[in-house]
Amino acid sequence: MNPNRKTHGVLSMMLIWWWLTAVVVADPQINLLNSGCSQYNVSNESTFYASLNATFSDLTAQLNNTNTRFATAQQVTGSAYAMVQCRNYLSTADCLACFTAAIAQIRNCSAANGARVIYDGCFLRYESSSFYDQTTQPGNKGVCENQTASQTPAFSTVVKELLADLQVATPRINGFFGASKKEVVGDDGNTTVYAVAQCAETVSENGCQDCLTVASTNAELCLPGRVGRAIDAGCFLRYSDTPFFADNQTTDISPFLGNGSSSKKKTIIGGVVGGVVGAILIIAFFVWFTILRRRKPVIRGDILGATELRGPVNYKYKDLKSATKNFSEENKLGEGGFGDVYKGTLKNGKIVAVKKLAIGQSSRAKADFESEVKLISNVHHRNMIRLLGCCTKGPELLLVYEYMANSSLDKFLFGERRGSLNWKQRYDIIFGTARGLAYLHEEFHVCIIHRDIKTGNILLDDDFQAKIADFGLARLLPEDQSHLSTRFAGTLGYTAPEYAIHGQLSVKVDIYSFGVVVLEIICGRKSNEVTNDPDGEYLLERAWKLYENDKHEELVDETLDPNEYTAEEVKRIIEIALLCVQSSPGVRPSMSEVVVLLKSKGPLERQPPSKPAYVDSEKKVRGDRSTSTASSTSNATASISQPTGR
Repeated sequence: MNPNRKTHGVLSMMLIWWWLTAVVVADPQINLLNSGCSQYNVSNESTFYASLNATFSDLTAQLNNTNTRFATAQQVTGSAYAMVQCRNYLSTADCLACFTAAIAQIRNCSAANGARVIYDGCFLRYESSSFYDQTTQPGNKGVCENQTASQTPAFSTVVKELLADLQVATPRINGFFGASKKEVVGDDGNTTVYAVAQCAETVSENGCQDCLTVASTNAELCLPGRVGRAIDAGCFLRYSDTPFFADNQTTDISPFLGNGSSSKKKTIIGGVVGGVVGAILIIAFFVWFTILRRRKPVIRGDILGATELRGPVNYKYKDLKSATKNFSEENKLGEGGFGDVYKGTLKNGKIVAVKKLAIGQSSRAKADFESEVKLISNVHHRNMIRLLGCCTKGPELLLVYEYMANSSLDKFLFGERRGSLNWKQRYDIIFGTARGLAYLHEEFHVCIIHRDIKTGNILLDDDFQAKIADFGLARLLPEDQSHLSTRFAGTLGYTAPEYAIHGQLSVKVDIYSFGVVVLEIICGRKSNEVTNDPDGEYLLERAWKLYENDKHEELVDETLDPNEYTAEEVKRIIEIALLCVQSSPGVRPSMSEVVVLLKSKGPLERQPPSKPAYVDSEKKVRGDRSTSTASSTSNATASISQPTGR
């Protein structure tokens, strides 16, 4: 045979093989993992869209003209900041295809001033302010698949080792990207685990390390599943037992692991010291076993991908029963939406508030209780009531809170102490409540929706600073419990219409309730009370009419000294409250935006509020209370979201 012809044939076969391989491997990986829109729309849509389009064009040009898989762009006019990042193993064509899909998806957010889309193959985000240095943010989570891997113990071990190596190496690699694989040796054959880790190129090395530390924890929650991912504002992590990148795309991470990180070194060191350690372990085992038998098992937190949390103190039922004098009426502080509350004095003299929860005693209810209590016991904020501990061993489930001597806000607005709060105290309570809700929604590691914000759930400390109570408890409700029940998950007069009527739950439900509370604080009357005039107006109706006629001051509580406030200040806060109770949830501001509005001076630089939801239908809604039910309350639980558009 002609050697040239033979060589030509071989080359032809290689080209055909390469072409077929390229066709098979080509994949933009547009499996959608997460998307979200800011709840706040821009004020000037035409300028915004022009700016956003220019930003996307800039990103496209950068991805087209270089070998990069990461780009940022900013338009001064319209203040549009954007970032795109493809996985480094994607070809330029696949990267652009993924980016194009992300643009189409993100445009569903219309005029939202912030949005994000995360695919397996790429990430796209835009905001009205710079976010390039963000790493781990609220909303980080693991994204798991249901299939369980074979060789489960060995598979899980290898995945953890591989993720740990990537967690260490990736922040040290130029470009913050690492792709690696590792074999799982088992009796029924070998399996290979593939994994990648990636950080935004605009973050610092320490920021990348912090983000991947959280991501690794979140991804491990997917084990023993065959596939797991972790998403965050500044990083991405993925593992799988099937290849999703080519072998020639792997990264040699060994130089970045440091001393003692390679598997071979670990094996050698283990063999050398194994004999010595083995003898010590035999002795230590008996000591450990004895101690273990005396300890109660620690329940690990699995709070939607959160890192390990410190649990609450476990109190004995008999101690709390004694502290509250057998839950006597004289020690009763009030009847909350989730159960009665009692004043208690512990053996060490500490005064606490003990809540008897009115939820079921099934094994599932107790498991949910323990998980939720562990979550809310780690909420630490100056405007949140501290949960000190709980009791699960007894006829009732009990919660132990810090004690507030001044009781709840409603006593000072409508009760026996009405008129005793001055303007500064009322403003501080409004501002403190806003900060507390912003923390629950956007700053804690999971988003907590309160669902029952009202004056009775805002407690006051010795300095009359606001402390939000009963947060996080609504998720303990039985699945068949209607949210319209004032005993549990909502109080009519404070409840947003989309939740009260349709069961649509979001952080905007709390924001609506906050707006109602602000109006109550300003005027000193209940939202569900009707005025004595012939029109018989509810609070929101009256507030809106006064606002339309520029007569804001007529809403102010007559017990307040007019010298303590200015007309401009009152007008601003009433308008902020009306922004919160707008009919459409999408146009209500976020709580972080409310905090900024409360702190700023002068007129509000945003679109005027639209008509509140209950103005025309409030009487009908209240009259139909007995027959109205939620259509989807059983599925309306607090949700994880990565805030955008702040």
